[in-house]
Amino acid sequence: MSQQPPAMPTHLRGALDLSALKRPAGQPGQPPVQQAHAGPAGQPSAQGAPAGSWVLEHASQGDLQQLVQLSSRVPVLVHLAAPSNPASQQIDDLVAPAVDARGGQLILARVDAEADPQVLQVFGLAAGPAVVAVLAGQPIPVLNQAVPADQLEQLLDELLAAAAQNGVSGTVPPLAPAREYGQGTSGSAGDDTPAAPPLPPLHQEAQDALEAGQYEDAEDAYRRALAENPADAEAKVGLSRAGLFARTAAMDSNAVRERGATEPDEVQAQIDVADLDVLGGHVEDAFHRLVRFIAGHPGQERNTAREHLVDLYTVVGDQDPRTAASRKALAMALF
Repeated sequence: MSQQPPAMPTHLRGALDLSALKRPAGQPGQPPVQQAHAGPAGQPSAQGAPAGSWVLEHASQGDLQQLVQLSSRVPVLVHLAAPSNPASQQIDDLVAPAVDARGGQLILARVDAEADPQVLQVFGLAAGPAVVAVLAGQPIPVLNQAVPADQLEQLLDELLAAAAQNGVSGTVPPLAPAREYGQGTSGSAGDDTPAAPPLPPLHQEAQDALEAGQYEDAEDAYRRALAENPADAEAKVGLSRAGLFARTAAMDSNAVRERGATEPDEVQAQIDVADLDVLGGHVEDAFHRLVRFIAGHPGQERNTAREHLVDLYTVVGDQDPRTAASRKALAMALF
């Protein structure tokens, strides 16, 4: 007989306290894993499917801390998974495609609660599986077993409506390459949909490095991919995104923002804030900050800011309307 999922609390109160989570010694907090194959938030691919995925399959404690911060921008669903319980896989098969279909309005992070039971304590649960939404740092129980697809869609609609009422209504870029889901199914084991083709070796090397938090190694793999094929657009995007993660991994966001406010004429101070804004989904703020700096500062500092802004365009995606709008503003600032 399979295990039954534990009863969800009727409510969870207060902001999440992540202080109980132990970070490995010497390891700084890291931004959520993101992969170059992904496109800008909500941008469909040529086949009509999302160009990336907003599902983080193996979230670490560092990822979770960053994602709770990101919940001020979009709701974050945390699957406290119990791999030994078949219900956990059923939840994955149900929720993952529904999240990706929302095109960056939601994030799903899967945490192995059996391997890391401390996470259960943070959410006030005795065991998994369970899915808890985090909205502006506040936990909201969602489900602890698979439900009909229409019921899940209703739950997600209600969650997004509650988020909008609390000023949480942004979108974020994808966290991973696009996932393959079967037509009319959740992509569970046993469906007949062919598996997604493997990534090219250097792209896979970069992806593995990103998942391990080794951002400089990921940059190196993408550089080698570009050396082999300078027209590799996915490697170009991957290099820019890995660079963003490398730059921001050890940043103290409060200190960076304070410096940005007190040193408006210092190009690196403005670049650092722009990086944090893009990472957190505040894309327009990042673009506007650098365009404004470019407009008011001639010489080498202007060129440094321009080159960095163009790199952030690559991170967000050239087809994203926010990029197109900012390019027009940049042209006006330059000429």
